[in-house]
Amino acid sequence: MRYFTALFMALSVFVLGTTASIAAGYGKQKVVYHINYDNPKKQAGAMRNIQNHINAVGKENLDLKVVMHGKGVSLLLEPDSMKNTKLKFGNANDNMTAKIDGLKQQGVDFQVCANTLRGKKISYENDLYDVNKGDIVPSGVAELAKLQGEGYAYIRP
Repeated sequence: MRYFTALFMALSVFVLGTTASIAAGYGKQKVVYHINYDNPKKQAGAMRNIQNHINAVGKENLDLKVVMHGKGVSLLLEPDSMKNTKLKFGNANDNMTAKIDGLKQQGVDFQVCANTLRGKKISYENDLYDVNKGDIVPSGVAELAKLQGEGYAYIRP
């Protein structure tokens, strides 16, 4: 009898845990986070906000993108590459890249503005952490407008 009670309790916890986001009323969401500032503490806070968002809604219920332009590209700028660019901060240190990796593993898509790369003399291949050609969008602000038109909720932490 104890075995069945323990099994029932374990299954109950599993079912309640997997339906917590549905029970909270969140359901499926499409969200774009906008980062255009270079403050390392503020960027770290944005990464925490994104993780908290995933925790609340569930990665399976979330289509989440991060769009960076201007100073916001410093989130992915390797500290050693900063001197080659027109940015004042390179915030892609070991701590930040671990957060970025964790978010990417949960399906978060990081997008970088091509206009910023040209204007700030940044090479995505040499200067940015884990960015490939498919992560580059022609214009960060135009991408934000496009995504909002497609029903993405806009958040600027």
